[in-house]
Amino acid sequence: MDVDKLYQELARRLDQGIIASPSSPALMEILKILFPVEEAEIAFKLPMQNTALSELKKLFPEKGEALGEILDRMVRRGTVFTDQPAGKERRYRLLPSVVGWAETPFWAGRDTPEARRLAPLWLKYREEAFGAELARGMPAMRVVPLGRSLKDESQILPFDALKPIIEKMTFCAVAHCPCRQMKRYVGQGCDHTLENCLHFGTMGRYMVEQGLAREITQAETLKILAQANEEGLVHAADNIEGHLSTICNCCGCCCVFLETKKKAGLHTISNSNYVAQVDSEVCAACGECEARCPVGAIVLGDEDAARVNEHLCLGCGVCTPTCPTEAVRLVLRSEISPPPELSELLKLRFKRQQASS
Repeated sequence: MDVDKLYQELARRLDQGIIASPSSPALMEILKILFPVEEAEIAFKLPMQNTALSELKKLFPEKGEALGEILDRMVRRGTVFTDQPAGKERRYRLLPSVVGWAETPFWAGRDTPEARRLAPLWLKYREEAFGAELARGMPAMRVVPLGRSLKDESQILPFDALKPIIEKMTFCAVAHCPCRQMKRYVGQGCDHTLENCLHFGTMGRYMVEQGLAREITQAETLKILAQANEEGLVHAADNIEGHLSTICNCCGCCCVFLETKKKAGLHTISNSNYVAQVDSEVCAACGECEARCPVGAIVLGDEDAARVNEHLCLGCGVCTPTCPTEAVRLVLRSEISPPPELSELLKLRFKRQQASS
């Protein structure tokens, strides 16, 4: 197959993920870096579901015994996921863009030539096509505040109570934030902490096995979340009912979800079911909450108390920890929207793909 056509076919294949990868000039350059020709030939036919090596050999008979070596090379590069359940054969699957090969070059926190080549291309891709993809259908990520940000902690909703969910996790891992590293590599970074990208379960285990993250305890996970909240970072988790595999800790200046939302006005992330509320009677008008808000939803101006734009407010709670008079807290919104079932999220994503085909 002609090389250009090969990468076009690969782009079409990767555009079938839950978070798709719409074709653009920047994407084609990204794929050429992440998928050398031989690996691209595998990737554009590789299943996105875990598949045993013996089954994959039937799909790629021309590769023979070399197939396992090629797949392991792709695993090390960060384009293919692998695991081996106890007593069973090793399995492989093609990673999507997110959570996947958009982040694998950055998770380990290593400053490499590949990461520096990819960083400006990913920022360009956000503007060309990827930012709009995040906003199509229903956002795949949602904002989740810590309970202590609420005016009444008893109002924490079951699907927003992170502590009991994390305490049930059998495997926790932490990696470095890809978004903040991309920005640093192009001279636009911030001073926020890097190592607070949290992953759980099989994905977290894969990341640790490949040297992309380190294993941490449940207690360490909760400590990282608390520190991120104090630092002014937004917790963003999977927007799927009963499912948690990732918690990002996002800043408004670098995060692909938040920055795209601010700059392009796109619905790239679902708000929490809470909104900031200011008690004007005790507000000191210090402007601290305005400075910390990642999306400009709290404004002081010439007023004697801060004002909240409920439409813009993410309900993240980063405005609360440093309020000197505890004048700002989160309260439940008038309408509650639980995260969707996986089937609902997939339905909306498939609708997007059908509309674009």
